[in-house]
Amino acid sequence: MFRNQYDTDVTTWSPAGRLFQVEYAMEAVKQGSAAIGLRSKSHVVLACVNKANSELSSHQKKIFKVDDHIGVAIAGLTADGRVLSRYMRTECINYSFNYESPLPVGRLVVQLADKAQVCTQRSWKRPYGVGLLVGGTDESGAHLYYNCPSGNYFEYQAFAIGSRSQAAKTYLERRFENFSDSSRDDLIKDALIAVRETLQGETLKSSICTVAVLGVDEAFHILDQETVQKLIDAFEIVVETEAAAAEPDAAAEPDAAAEGGATGDEGAAAAADEGAAPMEI
Repeated sequence: MFRNQYDTDVTTWSPAGRLFQVEYAMEAVKQGSAAIGLRSKSHVVLACVNKANSELSSHQKKIFKVDDHIGVAIAGLTADGRVLSRYMRTECINYSFNYESPLPVGRLVVQLADKAQVCTQRSWKRPYGVGLLVGGTDESGAHLYYNCPSGNYFEYQAFAIGSRSQAAKTYLERRFENFSDSSRDDLIKDALIAVRETLQGETLKSSICTVAVLGVDEAFHILDQETVQKLIDAFEIVVETEAAAAEPDAAAEPDAAAEGGATGDEGAAAAADEGAAPMEI
């Protein structure tokens, strides 16, 4: 990456008003494995891609439990994600001990954003190179937040971060209007389809993805691989059924084209070619 005299210190502004160290940390988030979050009025679903670096190693954990009502999915530097998730866990324990009630999700996200922002104004610190999707429930319902290495945070209906996340965002943007009233199973289905969009044609399997669910009446938990694989198989069956239903319509088009072109030999040949083209593809 191109270096200049303004990117050696996180506290040095460039003439264009940019902090390059912070932008580098945000680039680390884009290079990490994809993480996806969706929420309805009562549930939050977190999903991520967890590929291993080699066949001899296991994958790194990308989804962490913070409390019974809060979970987090990360993209970027996993070590920083573990540190921040441990900080969030400590804050939840302290709040519960002092006030005997669960920590509101919004307050925890603000504390996390403040902790990340301090690293952008201290010359002896570096920004956290990890993005966090924080999902949780409280008295006001279900929430999904994205915490940026710059210290900014945003609340979303659905969001995706990490490598090749734009494909997942495109899918979520087409579907997000239905998420508020979606059921738990529909949210999981949309999350898995969004994960599949980030794989670029690779087969979706339970071994390369992790799914976690929490709800107003459901504590945070990570679904086991068998359950995830059953859901994936069920969605593949739906896709095959839709494709099979579309085949009779495609088969009817050549017949209609042949009848319409019966008045001339050249017209019949052209219609037959048009009907045969989709079958060849």
